[in-house]
Amino acid sequence: MTFDAPSVCSSAEVSARHRAATPGTGLRLVTRWLGALSLTLPLLASAWELQGVKSLTVRPRDQAPIRIGSVTFEPRGDGRVAFRIELDHAQFTDHFLSMKEFKCLDGRVEIACHVPYPYAQPGTVAADDLAWLEHSLLFLYKLPTDFGAKLWNGLYFRFERSAQGLVGRPQAVDLNLISAPPAQLNIPPYRPALRDDIAPGARWIESVTIE
Repeated sequence: MTFDAPSVCSSAEVSARHRAATPGTGLRLVTRWLGALSLTLPLLASAWELQGVKSLTVRPRDQAPIRIGSVTFEPRGDGRVAFRIELDHAQFTDHFLSMKEFKCLDGRVEIACHVPYPYAQPGTVAADDLAWLEHSLLFLYKLPTDFGAKLWNGLYFRFERSAQGLVGRPQAVDLNLISAPPAQLNIPPYRPALRDDIAPGARWIESVTIE
């Protein structure tokens, strides 16, 4: 009497038979993949870049945000990004302080005046270097009852990346430093050692955002 040898299935055949015996497995895998993709795509689509026209907004502590203009970013071929700031002067009032006209934002408790950087500068930034943008958004602050400009009351907004764009927190600087040209015009003068952190809520403008 003879017996047929038992058949031996390869691992591929076993896997195929298992999939055939469990209907819907492939569909569940596709569904999970599509679900993961649906979570990833919005993150990729919403990634903020230094490119195009962005809103420039001041966020005071006691009132609604104020859109004061825009910043246009234009990537260059050398890895740097050129920027151009356009202020909406309708949001500012003119103040003559120490024989000079300033564009100012009038708060109930404090007045903040934009101080244009007075010297030639490259006008470029990089993902890890926003210094020239920060130097282009210098302010000084004064009380409504103060007379004249006190240049030691300078505000420097240090920007950091967020999911929506850039957030600048105020630091204290002495604007007398730029009353004369720096020795090297291509180096931003307000290095970290010349800036002091300000306690949250101490100044009327709590932050500046670019989004």
